Amino acid sequence: MESKHPTYSHLSGDPVKLAEEKLAIVSSIITTSDDAIISKNLEGIITSWNPAAEKIFGYLEDDVIGQHISLIIPPDRIEEETFIIGQIKNGIRVRHFETVRLSRTGTLVPVSLSVSPVINTEGKVIGASKILHDISDRKKADEKRAILAAIVDTSDDAIISKKLTGIITSWNKAAEKMFGYSEAEVIGKHISLIIPTERLNEEQYIIAEVIKGNKVDHFQTIRQTKDGSLVPISLSVSPIIDANGNIIGASKIARDISEQLITQQEKARLYEEVKKLNDKKDEFIGFASHELKTPITSIHGYLQMLTRLAKDEQSHIFLKKASQQVKRANSLISELLDVSKIESGKLQIHTTTFDIQQLVEDVIEMISYNNQKFKISLKSEISELLITGDSSRIEQVIINLLTNAMRYSGGNEEIIVHLSQTHDEVAVGVQDCGIGIPADQLNDIFLKYFRVDNQNHNVSGLGIGLFLCQEIINLHQGRIWVESELSKGSTFWFALPI
Repeated sequence: MESKHPTYSHLSGDPVKLAEEKLAIVSSIITTSDDAIISKNLEGIITSWNPAAEKIFGYLEDDVIGQHISLIIPPDRIEEETFIIGQIKNGIRVRHFETVRLSRTGTLVPVSLSVSPVINTEGKVIGASKILHDISDRKKADEKRAILAAIVDTSDDAIISKKLTGIITSWNKAAEKMFGYSEAEVIGKHISLIIPTERLNEEQYIIAEVIKGNKVDHFQTIRQTKDGSLVPISLSVSPIIDANGNIIGASKIARDISEQLITQQEKARLYEEVKKLNDKKDEFIGFASHELKTPITSIHGYLQMLTRLAKDEQSHIFLKKASQQVKRANSLISELLDVSKIESGKLQIHTTTFDIQQLVEDVIEMISYNNQKFKISLKSEISELLITGDSSRIEQVIINLLTNAMRYSGGNEEIIVHLSQTHDEVAVGVQDCGIGIPADQLNDIFLKYFRVDNQNHNVSGLGIGLFLCQEIINLHQGRIWVESELSKGSTFWFALPI
């Protein structure tokens, strides 16, 4: 290996030239060195300063020659200079003294310091020569290693490293806790120590992936503890690569997922229980709805007969109100039955071709006849439009929206129904001038059992009407939404494809 400095083999035999050449060699070494080389007298006055010192500390040679060495010593480390000078005066060399020095910008530079006495021809110590090696990179590397070591040491996950041959090279405290083996018991042993016999083929697969440079992520498996217990784990394995880019081993992170598996099993059990209860609920609602409809139909029939028989006006009023409540009860039962069908996926639509304009007009006429105090008007941009869908279900949506508009009218009895058409869909809107909906509740308005005005006991309903509307419109591949302003009213829209 060739040296970058001149060698003594080329020196002249002339003593003067020999001295000159030696001086030139030393000067070349000092000039080209990557380490700061500084000389000073015993009073600490700097007498030489090489280019590396300029680079490390930021001072030019002319800036420091004649200055005291304390220029680059932090105030809290001045006593180090006293110690070093004391050693030098006694002819003692100071080797690899690690400390910090101060650059021109005020940055602290970690250095390894070696100081030798400078002796004159009479053998007297007249000064000191310092070599300062910048160890910033090493310090940073040490800090990173310390941080990584702390992470590994305090991790709740088992962190294990091994050679490509499967020999364990490191074993953290969490691994000791998880598998029951101390570090001393496993270092140098094969990783199969914790692998159940029937799973040894997994290790072959993992090592094959690591050799390819691939990372194995979240591999769920079973490993065996010292006492023979089996531990379910999630395993992540990464290649260990040396400075030359060669894969020399593998690093494993093993997480105990026992609690996670128990939680998943518990969730699965609870899901099955809820599903069974939900099925029973649907069965009950279907049965109850069917059984309740029969007596309600009978009650409605008897009320009609009594209405024909009643002679006085007050009896007619009472019978009319009773009939309205029976219709209301019948409607609630139908809604509950529809919800049950939706949740079980049994709500069906029977498609036909019908005129949406005619359907809207018929619904408005029917609702107006039964609710004569409300003024319901139609603003339509079309005269006739045939669409495909379940006309009875679309009618149910319009009735529901009109009923809601009347229920939340707030005393304002004007309702406007809008009907418009674009190139690919028809839109129906029901506008009221009532109490409106708070902005923070608009996103929840179509949720099952949600009611805007739950504090108002005068407003009846189960909070499932709009949920049913949304499901019916979804079954038609349409969309439904609301526009509302508090105290000014709301407009519920739905759009169906043409």
